[in-house]
Amino acid sequence: MFSLRKKTEMPSPAEILPGRAAAIPTAESHVVNGRSLAGPYPAGMQKALFGLGCFWGAERKFWQSGEGIWVTASGYAGGTTQNPTYEEVCSGLTGHTEVVLVVFDPAKIAYEDLLKIFWENHDPTQGMRQGGDVGTQYRSAIYTYDAQQQEAAERSRAAYAQALAAGGYGPVTTEIRPAPTFYFAEDYHQQYLARNPAGYCGLGGTGVACQIGLSVEA
Repeated sequence: MFSLRKKTEMPSPAEILPGRAAAIPTAESHVVNGRSLAGPYPAGMQKALFGLGCFWGAERKFWQSGEGIWVTASGYAGGTTQNPTYEEVCSGLTGHTEVVLVVFDPAKIAYEDLLKIFWENHDPTQGMRQGGDVGTQYRSAIYTYDAQQQEAAERSRAAYAQALAAGGYGPVTTEIRPAPTFYFAEDYHQQYLARNPAGYCGLGGTGVACQIGLSVEA
């Protein structure tokens, strides 16, 4: 999943593409479990939003992570362009990063468990790239839906930064902020690796363990 233009700086306001008022078409249901991508979701479900490189492999990591995951979806967030297309995001002129929306049951899986999956399955020290995928759309990000998620994300970043430093890695570049608008990606991106099991996945962790998650009570 390589863009034709390798842009590693966020676009200026004058460069931002205008986008469109209407949402782009996407899939209605999850290929793996058949549930509605856009909801409505059952009462008690919570949302989480993560960017950790190419969303094909990232989404698979989350839908495979246990029964507490209700549904996942690939999309774009963190930029300015309204209802962007994949091609526009790849141009580097929308400001968005590729993200995975995770709808989960906090009674079955804790938000901290999702953070552990996030940290351990990419290198959060690489800035505007992830491995061979280069560009602003591959930056590391956690977008939070409430104060509790914000606090947990910041706490985990501080702890994991220490572990990475001990392992010889540089500073963590992950952006953490309240969740902006999430835009669903096109239908062919949804659960891409379920449709194409041999498809490209550039996801790779550092091998440094994140000491949060399973030992933390929900």
